[in-house]
Amino acid sequence: MSAQKDRWVSSLVFLLFCAFSIPKRGSTSLQQEPSPRHYFSGLEAGKTSLAFFTPSVSPGAQPFLEQIESSAEALQDYGVSVVKVNCPKEDVSRYCGKENALRKAFLFRGNRLIQEFPADALFDVNAIVANVLFALLFNEVKYVETLADLESIENVLKGKSNMVFAYVPATGTAEHRAVMEAAFVYGTIHQFVLTTEAALLKATSHDDPDVSSAWLLFCHCQRATDPAQPCRRTALAQPLTLLNIHRHLKLMGAPLVTEVAEDPEKISTVHLQLGLPLVFILSQKETYQADRRTAEFVAWQLLGKAGVALLSRDLVDLNVLHRSNVALKTPDEGMPIQYLVLEDTDEVITLVEDKNKVKQIQEDEQEEEEDEDEKENNNQDIQDDQVVEAVSRDKKRELPLEQILVLTEENFHSSLSEAARTVVLFYASWEAVSLAVLRSYSEVAAHLKGTPGVLLSRVNCWDWPGLCSQENVTQFPTIRIYKEGQQSVTYGGMWGTQELSSFILLSQVSCPLKLATMDEAEGYLRGDFPSELSSHHHTSFLGVFSSATSEAREAFEEAGNILSGYVRMGMYFEDDALALSQKYSVSPPALLLARSGGRSVEGIALSKHSVQDMVQMIRYELLDIFPEITVPNLPQYLQLGKPFLILFSAGDISQVESKEMLKLAKGRPQQAFVACWLNLKKTPVGHGILRSYFSTTPSLPVLLWVNLHAGGQVFKFPSEQSITEMNILSWLEKLQAGLEIPSSTLSEEDWKPPLPAYDFLQMMEPPVPELSPHPGDSPTQHLPKNPGGDTARGDTAQGDTATREEPSQESTAEEVGSPGRDLRGTAPRLAARDKQGKRHSEL
Repeated sequence: MSAQKDRWVSSLVFLLFCAFSIPKRGSTSLQQEPSPRHYFSGLEAGKTSLAFFTPSVSPGAQPFLEQIESSAEALQDYGVSVVKVNCPKEDVSRYCGKENALRKAFLFRGNRLIQEFPADALFDVNAIVANVLFALLFNEVKYVETLADLESIENVLKGKSNMVFAYVPATGTAEHRAVMEAAFVYGTIHQFVLTTEAALLKATSHDDPDVSSAWLLFCHCQRATDPAQPCRRTALAQPLTLLNIHRHLKLMGAPLVTEVAEDPEKISTVHLQLGLPLVFILSQKETYQADRRTAEFVAWQLLGKAGVALLSRDLVDLNVLHRSNVALKTPDEGMPIQYLVLEDTDEVITLVEDKNKVKQIQEDEQEEEEDEDEKENNNQDIQDDQVVEAVSRDKKRELPLEQILVLTEENFHSSLSEAARTVVLFYASWEAVSLAVLRSYSEVAAHLKGTPGVLLSRVNCWDWPGLCSQENVTQFPTIRIYKEGQQSVTYGGMWGTQELSSFILLSQVSCPLKLATMDEAEGYLRGDFPSELSSHHHTSFLGVFSSATSEAREAFEEAGNILSGYVRMGMYFEDDALALSQKYSVSPPALLLARSGGRSVEGIALSKHSVQDMVQMIRYELLDIFPEITVPNLPQYLQLGKPFLILFSAGDISQVESKEMLKLAKGRPQQAFVACWLNLKKTPVGHGILRSYFSTTPSLPVLLWVNLHAGGQVFKFPSEQSITEMNILSWLEKLQAGLEIPSSTLSEEDWKPPLPAYDFLQMMEPPVPELSPHPGDSPTQHLPKNPGGDTARGDTAQGDTATREEPSQESTAEEVGSPGRDLRGTAPRLAARDKQGKRHSEL
């Protein structure tokens, strides 16, 4: 019988056993026999019965009789009938004639006596059931007294079957009964072994077990391939009851590691069904073997406490941080899966054993963000340290850079003509921010893989300083897009994967895009874009010009060149441009704004024709009317130089508050200030902002007026008033009249970087020294030393540098260490240990 079939059979037997255990009302399981002759004549072959013989009147046997009668129903579930036989006074047979026989119970199979039990061994129901089953399963449940006996049984089972080893302080106890009942169900699948010897329990445990308590160990002998090694043992951590034993054996029968290739939310295993968490080790194809070893190591440590699954990132699209390496799914209904970044397997084990660990990790991350504002005096150092720490933590994580072409002085110019657009990342291999951006860049490469007309490449300016100087790259990192015959475009936005991908895709289309017919222009406003723009939900700008407005058209075209990659712009200047603009109640030159896929089009007359004014106006129109302030978008609103009317909230704001604030933002005074809100749950840095405004954090929500650009005064909207447009306008009038007292005033200290900017190329490329005046001396140029210890050289490709470098002692030590103990970077981190690929420090 296969192991899988055995599991199904055991489950079915257990369910039947539970069904038999349900009390049957109105029925009695104790059989009455008038005499021994009637009893023995009615015995059937193969039928088991427990009989006790008693005179018709025997006051001394009454307590014993009560326990026997109570056990009748329980024993019936195991096919054992309990029979009370009345002994007549004249009967002098073996079972009735002697007084001591009347204080015993006899177990028969058919008419064959299996065992006789003294009354003091059957003192309660647990003792009766335990001892009867022990006698019936004498050949299936081995009783051992010495370690040698136990090891002998183990050696026979290795590679064949598993063993359940139980210790009970004494037979006849509730724990003894639980073990025997479990053996009755699972005895055909596992070998059950029992002992009452405390010395044997101590010999099988590394710790000092409590011999006054029952213990149960599941011995994984079926997995034991080396005869010299003992079977792995997993102890039952819960009290020894039948239900806990059944649960433990179900867990031991589950796969050690489950490999999954679907959304974790849809995964359900026996562990979750039994109320245990499920740990996911996030993996990828390149590091599968290392990840499998890590998962198995964790699974052995958590056996019986949690399940472990290996989740392939290549087969499942996870919308989580790329550096997340562990996920935890709890059996609690409605609880989201937690994706975490852990450094080693010890943290995973602690995570499962300490139910508060996930909450603690999240609170620690939030506290770290909140503490940033308290450390402003060392702001620059802290920022640098955080970036350096992040890069150092992942320095052995191999980045997937196969899709990114390496450029050198030899192939730079020739490679620019291989694609319609070539994206080049200029970076320094030793500089922390460069390496952090390189990670985002690798994710962009994976996201844009297969995009026609786009080539992603990189230049390590430490290896090729002359090339970077020639391209006028003096700060790192820098991203530029090259198109043959056109001036390169430099990226100046955020370094996130989404922002970079959007910039590269938008740069593929001419900005502004010239439309030839009225149908094309109206289709553009409706949302009919080139395929490169179809996935971007930006506001679309369409400039409409007549032949008499050439100055405004030229300014609009130049504004498009400046905003290329950041905004979607079209231009229409055909003979029927007047008809198109008048359709939206404006006259050329005009700007048409299509928001939300063309469902609403707004016309704006272009009264100012300078390039700077147009750029500023377009950037302003891109901003939301009532935005949620986040770390990435805050600089856009600070550039407006206006006061902030900002609503701080502990979560999403209510519909009523949102409606009132939106009415205020759309009203007459909207040009005077920025109406916005900040969600402290999504942007925890808001806690630090509030602490800088107030000595104690006020109750939320709280509405503030903050003028960062003039005086730095902070005013707090009265908490007793409801947040409505009318109340806020009345309050703002009092502010303008000077009738309100500010809650606090911000420092006038200028927010400047505490350190001057670096000219990296000046540091990397020192001038050639003068020729030596001494005869026989040859001119030499001393190349600067790489901070990592290598000499910078321009005549060798960086790939060669990486392949010639010997593995470090640290890497070698990791290779011979315990498999899968370090989770730092998970899959990529472990792959770095198995194969000496390129590291951050070698790029």
